[in-house]
Amino acid sequence: MRRGIGFWRWLMPVMLIALFLAVLFWLPWQARQMEANERQEQLIADTLWVEQAVRFQLGRNEEALTLLGADLVAAGPALDRRAIAARLDQLQKNSHELLGITWLDASNHPLMRAGMALGALAPASQTAAEHARKTGRGRYSEPYRASQTQMDYHLPLADGTSLVATYKLSLILDETVPWWFAQDNAISLLGADDSVVALRAAAGPGRGVYTHKRELDLPGANLRLATDSIKSAPRLLPNLLVGSVVLLALGLLISLLALWRHIARRLAAEGALRQQMAFRTAMENSLVTGLRARDLEGRVTYVNPAFCQLVGLPPEELVGKAPPMPYWAPEAMAEYQQRFAAVLAGHITPQFETIFQRADGERVPVLIFEAPLVDSNGRQTGWMGSILDISDRKKAEELNRQQQEKLEASARLATMGEISSMLAHELNQPLAAISSYTTGALNLLGNARQSGQPVDAAQLLPALEKASAQAQRAGQIIRSVHQFVKQREPERQAVDLAQLVDGIGALIELQARKVFVAIQVDIAPGLPCVSADRIMLEQVLLNLTRNAIESMQQSPPERRVLRISAALQSGQVCVSVSDQGHGIADEVGERLFSPFFSTKAEGMGMGLSICRTAIEFHGGTLSYRANPEGGTIFSFTLPDHSNHTGDQHAAYRRRRGGDS
Repeated sequence: MRRGIGFWRWLMPVMLIALFLAVLFWLPWQARQMEANERQEQLIADTLWVEQAVRFQLGRNEEALTLLGADLVAAGPALDRRAIAARLDQLQKNSHELLGITWLDASNHPLMRAGMALGALAPASQTAAEHARKTGRGRYSEPYRASQTQMDYHLPLADGTSLVATYKLSLILDETVPWWFAQDNAISLLGADDSVVALRAAAGPGRGVYTHKRELDLPGANLRLATDSIKSAPRLLPNLLVGSVVLLALGLLISLLALWRHIARRLAAEGALRQQMAFRTAMENSLVTGLRARDLEGRVTYVNPAFCQLVGLPPEELVGKAPPMPYWAPEAMAEYQQRFAAVLAGHITPQFETIFQRADGERVPVLIFEAPLVDSNGRQTGWMGSILDISDRKKAEELNRQQQEKLEASARLATMGEISSMLAHELNQPLAAISSYTTGALNLLGNARQSGQPVDAAQLLPALEKASAQAQRAGQIIRSVHQFVKQREPERQAVDLAQLVDGIGALIELQARKVFVAIQVDIAPGLPCVSADRIMLEQVLLNLTRNAIESMQQSPPERRVLRISAALQSGQVCVSVSDQGHGIADEVGERLFSPFFSTKAEGMGMGLSICRTAIEFHGGTLSYRANPEGGTIFSFTLPDHSNHTGDQHAAYRRRRGGDS
C-alpha cells in the first residue's frame, strides 16, 4: 500500500515535467519549421527575380538584333557595310554574354561578323536555323558544346538572310545574376536532361536544403534556372533564451532523479551485489579451468571449484595456506621452492608446466598461466593463476611418440623385406664357402686316418681360417640386419661416414644389382665424424638409395649411375644421394615429405617422412633439388661431432612428447 502511494506521489511531477519539456521542444521545432519555410519562399522570390533579369537581358538583345535586321533589309544594295559592322561591334561589346554576332546568307555562309567567328553550325544550331526560317521568327538552339558550352539565337530576315547571336551560357549567369544573390546560392542552367550546362557558385556548392527550379521559357531552347542555397537547415535551439530554459528544466529533472536515486540507492546496491555474487558463483562453478589467487607473500587467497577438483582438496584446506602446498609432489619440491622464491622476488614465469599431486597420491601434469593481480588503485596485491589439466594432452603426445617409433620400425622391416631375397643370396655365398672348406678339411682328416699318417696342419689350417672368416662375414650380415630392424632408443655416437657407407654397401649393392645400377662413392678425405645414431643414419641412406635405384629402372643402361658423396660445408657435413632417373614433378614435390603420400602403388608413403624426421632429430635438414644431368639430388646436413652439444636431441624429444 505504501509503495502504491509513493508511486502516485512521484507520477504527477514527472508527468508535468514531461509535458513541459514536450512543449519546450515543440516550440523551437515549430519556429525552425517557420524559418525554413520563410527561407524557401525567399529563395523562390529571388529565383523569379533572377529569371526575369535573364529574360530581360536576352529580350533586349533580341530587340537590338530585330532593329539591326530591319535596317539591313531596308538598306538593300545601298548598304553601308562600315556602318553595319560598327553597329555589330557595338552590340557585341555592350552585351558581354555574347561571344559573337554573325550575318549569314541564305546558305548559312557568313557575310559579316563581330566577335568570335561562328564557324560551321552545330547540329542543334542547324535545327534552330531551319525552324526559324520556316516560321519567320527568332529561335534559340539547344545548348551544345564547342570550345565551351554555347547557345545560338537565329533571327531570320525578310531577304532570306539571318542574324545569329552566339551566347556563352556561363557568361549569361555572370552578367545577369547579382553578386549578393551569388554569395548565398549556387545558380546553374540545366539542359533538357537536367544536366548542368552552366554554373555559378561563388560561395561553394549548395547544401540541397533550399532549392528551386524555374523554366526560362526561351523559344526553341529547353533551359531551366536552378538555385541551391548554401544555407543549412535552421538549428533546433536558435537562441540562448530557449537553451537556458531547456537547461533549467533538465536541471530540475536531474535533481528529481537524483533524489529518487538517493532513496533507492541501498536497495539497488543490495540487488546489484546479490546479482554479481550469483553471476560470479555460477561462472566459477561452470569453469573447467582451475583458478588460484595468491597474495604477495604466497598465501592462497582464493580457489574455484575446478581447482579443488583438480587437486582433490576442499577450499578450507587451501585458502590461507602458505607454501609448501599440500598438492606439491615430493619429487618436484626443489622446482617448486625455486619458483616460489622468484614469486616472492616479484618475478614470475607467465607460462610453465609442472606436476601436481592429488590427495590420493595421483600425479597430474598441469599447465599454469600466471599474471599480476592489481586492485582498483593500480597497486599489485598478488598473483592470479589459471591451471589446466593436460593429462589427456600428455597421453596423446606419448601415444604419438609410440606410433612414430612403430612406424620407423615398420619402415625398417619393410626395407629389409624388400631386400630379403637378395640377402638370402648374399648369405648363401659364405655358407657355401664354409661348407666347401669344412668338407675339404674332413677329407684331409679322413685320408690321414685311412693312411695311418699324421694330419698335415699346414694343409688343414688355411681351410679352417677361410671357413672361420666366411662364418664371421655371415654373422656380421645377420647382426647388421638385427641391429637395423630392432626397436630401440636412439643413441648418438661419433660416426665415420666412410665406414658407415662401407658397412651398408653390401645392402645397397644387392638392390643396385637387380637393375644393373653402377654405384659411385665420393667421400671427401679427412672428413670429420658426425654425431648421429648409426642405425637411423643407415636407414636414411638405405631409403634414399633405394628410391634412387627404383627411379632409374626405366633409364638407359649407361645413365643408371647412383652417386653417394659427402663433404664439409659451412662447418657441417653435407651428404648427397643423386640419381639420373625420371626426376620429381612440381606437384609431387609439394607433398613429397608428407606422411602417407606415395607415388608407388604398393608404397606406405612413410619413407621420406621418416627420413626427414630422423635428420631433424640430428639437428639437420633434408631437401632435394633437380640434378643438372637429369634426375634428382637428395641432400642432408649433419653436425660435426666435435661441435655438437646435444641440444638438438633434447629439442627433438620435447617435440615428440618425451619431456613434460
